[in-house]
Amino acid sequence: MTPVDIVFGYGTPPGESELRALDRARDVYGMRKISFNENAHAIRIEYDASRLTEDDVAALLREAGFDVHRKRDVTVA
Repeated sequence: MTPVDIVFGYGTPPGESELRALDRARDVYGMRKISFNENAHAIRIEYDASRLTEDDVAALLREAGFDVHRKRDVTVA
């Protein structure tokens, strides 16, 4: 396992339907933890890089309805 934290910024704050869809994304094998910083409009994802790529994570967020944009930072654990 290769744990990675990645932070994406988002434009429009997520609504109820986006948060429900995000719950389904949490069930994807390799997604480990999702947390928000509402003040910074940022979402931090911890995932297993041996199972998912950065592009996979961004795609899951977009499929859930998030307006994600540029990656802010990456920390490999």
